[in-house]
Amino acid sequence: MTTIAMWSGPRNISTAMMYAFANRADCTVWDEPFYAHYLSATGITHPIGDEIIAAGESDYQAVVDMCLAKPDASKPVFYQKHMTHHILQDRDWRWCLPLANVFLIRSPDRVLASYSAKRESVTLADIGFERQLDLFNMVADERGEAPLVIDCEDVLSSPADSLRSLCEKIGIPFEPAMLSWAPGPKPFDGVWAKHWYNAAWKSSGFADPKTDYPDLGADLARIADLAQPIYDELRPHRLVVETRTKTA
Repeated sequence: MTTIAMWSGPRNISTAMMYAFANRADCTVWDEPFYAHYLSATGITHPIGDEIIAAGESDYQAVVDMCLAKPDASKPVFYQKHMTHHILQDRDWRWCLPLANVFLIRSPDRVLASYSAKRESVTLADIGFERQLDLFNMVADERGEAPLVIDCEDVLSSPADSLRSLCEKIGIPFEPAMLSWAPGPKPFDGVWAKHWYNAAWKSSGFADPKTDYPDLGADLARIADLAQPIYDELRPHRLVVETRTKTA
C-alpha cells in the first residue's frame, strides 16, 4: 500500500495531476485536505471560504489522522493533493514523513499569471513557495535525503515519460489511463472547484506546455522575483525524466 503526499502551490497543474492519479484503477484521491483548517485557523478571506469551512474538516489532528489512514485493500494507492500555503508554521508536519512525499514545482511567473486571474490581491504567501521550501527541507533533513521533486514543465512536455518515471520512483506501476480523463466535474473535487477548476473541467488530459512568457506587471513581477530563488533552489532536485522510444 502506498500513500502519496503531493505538495504543490496553487496553479501548478496540481488538479490535472490529481485527475491523472484518480484515473488509476487502484487509486483513491483527496483534494486539498487542509483547506478548511487553513481558512478556519487563519481567518484569511478566500472565494467561497465559508462554504469550504462548512464542507471540510477544520480540526488539524482529525485531518492528519485521515491522511495517515491505511488505503483500502481494493485500492492500495492513496493520493493526497496538498497545497503548501495551507501549511501553518506552528503545526507539526512531521506526520508526513512515512508517506511518499513529492514536490510539484512551477516557475513563479507562470504561477502568478494563472493565480492572478482568479484573485485580485496576491501575496508571496498565497502561492506557497516559502512553505514548500520549508517542508522540502524538513523532509530532507529528517529522512537524510532529498525527496522527489517534479517540474510542471517536464510533465507537460512529456506526460507519459514523466508519469512513468514518477511511478517507478514511488514504487507503483505506471498505468496509461493516467494520461487522459473525462472532461467535467469529478465527484472527488473540493467544493472550491466551481471557482478554481474551470480549465481543468474542460480538459481531457495534460495541456501542451506554454511557450510564451506572461507580462505580469510591476507588482506581480516583484513577487515573482522573491519566489524565483526558491524555485531555483528546488529545481536541481527535480526528477530527470527518462525519454523512452515508443514501441508498436
